[in-house]
Amino acid sequence: MPAPKGWSNRFDEPIDLRDGRKLRTLKEAIAWLAKEIPRSEHTMPKVQAAARMVTEAAENDGPMIFARMGVMQAVHRHIAEAAPLGEEEAEEG
Repeated sequence: MPAPKGWSNRFDEPIDLRDGRKLRTLKEAIAWLAKEIPRSEHTMPKVQAAARMVTEAAENDGPMIFARMGVMQAVHRHIAEAAPLGEEEAEEG
């Protein structure tokens, strides 16, 4: 069964992966989420959000920027988030 037309939508800029590959389409992004992220991490909020945003963009013409942001969050899911601006100053004072 061929993929729905929406799955062939391309990101404005490819998403670079750590291994040098690039995700260019929604179809590539959802396949990467399904195959490359360990099954034990599929329930992580960042991974779940990415899958929802990619699916929404492909099947309901949702915003591509949200799909891109979601996939980027999933790609970098193990990188600690920085403290909000000003928070360090408040702790020091």
